[in-house]
Order: sequence, then structure tokens, then C-alpha cells
Amino acid sequence: MSGVEEKVVNGSILALQQLSRTGNRRGRDLDSCGAERVPAATEVKKWKQSFSHVMNSDAGRSVFTSFLRSEFSEENMDFWLACEDYKKTPSPGLETRAKQIYQQYVEADAANEVNLDAATREETRQNVESARPSCFDEAQRTIYTLMEKDSYRRFLNSKLFQDLARSKEMKNCDCAENRQALTGGA
Repeated sequence: MSGVEEKVVNGSILALQQLSRTGNRRGRDLDSCGAERVPAATEVKKWKQSFSHVMNSDAGRSVFTSFLRSEFSEENMDFWLACEDYKKTPSPGLETRAKQIYQQYVEADAANEVNLDAATREETRQNVESARPSCFDEAQRTIYTLMEKDSYRRFLNSKLFQDLARSKEMKNCDCAENRQALTGGA
């Protein structure tokens, strides 16, 4: 059993605990109240209804990213999130940030290269030259579809998701209970 696919034990979600220990690269704190809380059972049920429910939930994205990490395809979520952040970049920083994203995720042999067809890769390269907020839209849409049609289906069948969905102890709880569950009772 991988560290990501550990069972839900005594109401603690060990996959989220692992995310907390290994560091969530986006600087979010998994044991604080708010978006990175232990998800409620009703929230997890929504994730099964559609991929958009996963992507619209901070906890859903965190758990799905944990699953992607276990499949060595976390770069897809990282790219998607980088594109979301890019759209909020002030105009003076667009060109620099566009080049960074392109070099990290889109360029052939990039450190975290995402799986794009040649036409989308070329279109994105051309778009980056003019650095508009929409320059990654097609590439982002392609990666979203890839995650939805491929990884999401495996996620729903994964032990990680099945354990979350089956847990009868999952419920909305207060911050202290979340912290205790995420730290293994410490």
C-alpha cells in the first residue's frame, strides 16, 4: 500500500496527513481551518458526480493532487493551477510569468512537461510571445480534459478515493478536531 493510498483510520485521513508532512507546494496549511480541512462526506460524494466538483473544491484538488502524485502526473495539476494564477497576474508581469510557465511546463523537454499535442504546443508558444491573460487557455483546456477523461476515472476507482467515500466517520468538524486528525492525534 503506497503512502498516498493509506486507509482512513479513526477518522484521520492519512493521505492528507502525508500532504501536510511532505509540504503542500502551494504554501497552504493542511491542518488549519478552511479550504484544506478534512473533507465532509457530502463533499466527497460530490466529487464522484463530476470532475468539476473536484476542481472547484480546495480539498478536492488537494486529494486529487495526492492521487496524481502517486501516478507521477502531478505536473498536470501544477500546470492547471499555474494557468489559473497567471490569469490574475498584473499586466506588467505577464510576459515574464508566461515565459516561466512555458519553460517549466510546455516547452519540449521541460522540467515538468505536460502532455500536449504538437499543434497546441506550437499555438501556446506563439501566444506566449504576445503574453495575454488568455495565452494558455487552449493548453489549460487540453490538460483539464486529459485529467477529466483519464486521471479522474482512475481516481474514482482508487483506494484513496474509495476509502474517503466509504468513511462513515467523515463529517464537518471543528478546527481542533481537524488538526488532531491531521497530526495523528498529537
